[in-house]
Amino acid sequence: MNLNQVFELSAVLDNEHFQKVFAKSYDGEDYIDGDSGEYIDHSLGSKGITVIYRDSQYKKKIRVIVNTYLLVDDVSDIDRLIRKLDKRIIEYFNGKYRIDDFVLSGMNFVTDMDVGTRANTLAYLKVLKRIGRVKGFSPASYEYFDDNASFCLCGNSNDIEFLLYDLERAFIRQHKSANADWKKRKPIKGILRAEVRLMKPKAVRAYTDADDVSGQIADLLKNSRNIFLDTFTQIIPFGDFYKKDKAVEIIRKEVADSIMRRRMLRLLVLIPEKKSLRLAQKAMNCRNIEKIMDSFAKINLSPVTISKRHDVKYLECLYAYLLDGDEE
Repeated sequence: MNLNQVFELSAVLDNEHFQKVFAKSYDGEDYIDGDSGEYIDHSLGSKGITVIYRDSQYKKKIRVIVNTYLLVDDVSDIDRLIRKLDKRIIEYFNGKYRIDDFVLSGMNFVTDMDVGTRANTLAYLKVLKRIGRVKGFSPASYEYFDDNASFCLCGNSNDIEFLLYDLERAFIRQHKSANADWKKRKPIKGILRAEVRLMKPKAVRAYTDADDVSGQIADLLKNSRNIFLDTFTQIIPFGDFYKKDKAVEIIRKEVADSIMRRRMLRLLVLIPEKKSLRLAQKAMNCRNIEKIMDSFAKINLSPVTISKRHDVKYLECLYAYLLDGDEE
C-alpha cells in the first residue's frame, strides 16, 4: 500500500504581526487571490508547499499545506523531510518563523486503488454506499464530490473524515467539464482514491504524545499505515461482495456453527433493511458483534451485499487492491 501524506501547519497571529508577515512574504505576483479573504501563495508549489493567508476581520491566520510526495523523494527518511521543511519555512518567512512556531492542525493519508475501469469504480461505490452509517461515523456530502461517485463519512466526535471516490469523476468535477485534459485523465481512469483525514489538532493528538510539531509530524508519518487502516477497517468490512442469494449459499456451506450461521444470515437481511451497517448491528442485539464480523472475514465474505437491481453479481474484496504489493 502506497500512502501519500498531506498535512497542515497553522498559526493565528494578531493583526500587527500578520500584516508584517503578509507584506514581507506575499507580494501578490503570480498568486491566486482566493475567496473569503484568503490569499493563496503557490510560489513553492513545485516543492510541495502552499501558503494560505486568511485576512479575516476576526482572525488572522496563516496555513502551510505540505505535500510530502513533492517535498522529498524518499518520505521514509523522516528526519531529512523535517529538516528540509524547516529550512523552506525559515527561508520563506525570512527567518521570522520555523516549523515549531506552528501547530500541526491536520493530516491527510491518501492512497489509490486501481480497480481497472470506470464501471468498476462506480460498482464498488454503489455497493459500499449500502454501508450507510457505522459506529462513530455518519454519512457526509461535499460540494466538490459527486454523491453518486463517492462514499464519504464524517466522525461524530473524533474530527476524522473518511472519503472514497472515483478519482476521474472528481477531476472532471473540479475542472467543471467532461472535456478536461484527456492526457491528465487517462492515468486516473479506473482509480478509487481513499482518504483518511485528521481534521483538527485533537485528532492529531490521538496518535502522538509528542509536544513539539516536529515530533508530532515524525510520529504520524512513521505510523501512517496504522493510522489509515485504523479508520479504513472500521468502515469497510473485509470480504468479497455477492448478491444476497449467493452470500446465503456461501454461509450455509462454509459455517458449521448453527448459532453463528443463523446470526450471519440475520445480519445479511438487516443491513439493506436498516440501510445502515451500524443500525443493523444494533438491531442484532448481540454482545459481541465483532465475533460475527470476524466470521464473515474468515470465509472472505462481506456482510454488505450487492443490490438486486445492480447488474454486477460479484466484486472482489477491496482489500485485495488496497494491500496489493504488500509483503504481508
